Amino acid sequence: MSNDGMADANIDGSADAGTAAELPAQRIERLERQLRQARADLEDFTRAVSHDLRAPLRHLGAFANILREDLPEPQRSQVLPHLDRISEAARLMGLQIDGLARLARTGQGHFEPMPLDVGELAQAAFATLRHKPGPDTADGPNPRDALLQLAPDMPPVMADATLLREALTELLANALKFTRPRPQARISLAASRHDGQCVLTVADNGVGFEPGHQTRLFQPFARLHSSKAFEGLGLGLAITRKIIERHGGQIEASGAPDGGCRVSFRLPLA
Repeated sequence: MSNDGMADANIDGSADAGTAAELPAQRIERLERQLRQARADLEDFTRAVSHDLRAPLRHLGAFANILREDLPEPQRSQVLPHLDRISEAARLMGLQIDGLARLARTGQGHFEPMPLDVGELAQAAFATLRHKPGPDTADGPNPRDALLQLAPDMPPVMADATLLREALTELLANALKFTRPRPQARISLAASRHDGQCVLTVADNGVGFEPGHQTRLFQPFARLHSSKAFEGLGLGLAITRKIIERHGGQIEASGAPDGGCRVSFRLPLA
């Protein structure tokens, strides 16, 4: 090979190396630009959901009230039930808008992983739920019998304290809700180590669900039971999934009709 040919080869190789060295930086810059745009789009969506959609709902509720007040007496018994349904639908949609805004914000904001005691967070979340007024309270003249069992020696995990507390609250609230038909709610939190991660499992003795529906559980507004039997919007597990995925983890559920539910998720070990 001639000296000129060698020079050409060196020049070409240097150029290729330079281009290859620049590609990762360019790619990072492009991805960061896309991420900023995606966050801006999500903020726009959240703002629209939180504010712009509320005006039609307010009008709907206001005009339903006006019609209710202006109805002549002969028509009230026939028309009032329909107006009540309109008002209830507007109220439910308002709650769904709040839920969507909350779901959108879950993946945003400050994120500060630190070593955390999962058992301590779970106990605090459970105590808060048990002292809230409602069917699951431990207070008052008719306290509900509910037990939380924590596995001993649970390893610490690396997670954001606020987000993990929110995820545990959602899981424990679900367990309390779907164990209401039982004389005693038995809820457990277990932990194991697997491939450098901590696998946490919340299990209960509740009503369970059909195994074929388990993939639907983590979708927004997914409901496997009637709203008359169990209240809620069907957003708790969707929010939990988003929190776990933000930590780089995975979440799954298993259950059987009248056989309880198990929700397992993975977090990095501290």
